[in-house]
Amino acid sequence: MLILSGLAFVAWLYLVLVHHGFWRADQRLPAAPPAPAQWPAVTAIVPARNEAPTIGSCVSALLSQSYPGMLRVIVVDDASTDGTGEIARSAADDRLTVLKAPPLGPGWTGKLNALNAGVTAAGDTLLWFTDADIVHAPDVLQRLVAQMETRDRDLVSLMVRLNCVSFWEKFLVPAFVYFFQMLYPFRAVNDDRSAIAGAAGGCVLLRRVALERAGGLAAIRGAVIDDCALAQAIKRSGGRLWLGLADTSRSLRDAATLGPLWRMVARTAFTQLRHSWLLLAGAVAGLTLLFFVPVLAALSLAHGAMPVMLFGLGAWALMAISYAPTLRTYGVPIAAGIALPVAAGLYTAMTVASAVAHLQGRGAAWKGRHYDPSAAQLNLPKSEH
Repeated sequence: MLILSGLAFVAWLYLVLVHHGFWRADQRLPAAPPAPAQWPAVTAIVPARNEAPTIGSCVSALLSQSYPGMLRVIVVDDASTDGTGEIARSAADDRLTVLKAPPLGPGWTGKLNALNAGVTAAGDTLLWFTDADIVHAPDVLQRLVAQMETRDRDLVSLMVRLNCVSFWEKFLVPAFVYFFQMLYPFRAVNDDRSAIAGAAGGCVLLRRVALERAGGLAAIRGAVIDDCALAQAIKRSGGRLWLGLADTSRSLRDAATLGPLWRMVARTAFTQLRHSWLLLAGAVAGLTLLFFVPVLAALSLAHGAMPVMLFGLGAWALMAISYAPTLRTYGVPIAAGIALPVAAGLYTAMTVASAVAHLQGRGAAWKGRHYDPSAAQLNLPKSEH
């Protein structure tokens, strides 16, 4: 236990002091960025499958952007059965086009197939991918484009503010954002010298030339975690990225109970591990060392266990301190940082549940469309209902 607690303490020292300052939560769009010499034309593309409760607010927010350049909005209705397309058309704005997604081709996930239809119809403009359950403040596009143009980026992305009202949201949403930053340190993503690439699919502004250089969306057509796959393709092909936390772009999707949050993570957790049982074992071992060993060590009361307790307390304290900026971002008291190991335990269980679902023949899913895990290389559709 002395060795394990010592390793945990050293690991947290590394994460806090060396791992690209992931925990600082300080990558944000400037509130008043310098204006570029010219405001390029932008096409917002919204893939929408059964989004009737939110599509109206999403489209309204897009059409209300105070963007100095030309803006066009394309909603791609992906075989919705709840009137999503009709609600979107009710905006009755000549800048809005509602398309029907083409039939799903071999190897394509539904979302990427819908996005690709929008890209094909967009013409030679900047491409703004945004989800149908997200609303953006009127100045968001202007700030995104200014960031892209003044910092010469090929892809600019925001992790939008997730809903954080219910008990489960307050307990798990900041932890989700914290773990995402740990996996994809924003400073490293934004460093052209680093190979680390990441994006958040709810808000991605992209240069068409960079997308074409990376092989288009067809190059990642089977990716379930499409946002990070896109970022990796752009960076590998020489593109420059910027990823930050949003202040005024927010998700409308709420989770009053644990179930929706559990499904959100379990849907793709094993895919993140490339369906590898070895990587799953490594992930569980790593989570155990980082989050559970410090607690066990800190609570150790055995005779002669003082070094173990000190290592455990030190690791737990570093964990809680590093979690504080993300908690503040979501308005959660920083004292909640001491409960991060419990949240980590739930996320570990979600990851294992994702692997069990894969073992049982149930793959990832998006809006009622399931993907056969036996065809993981292509992510072929399994069924629709």
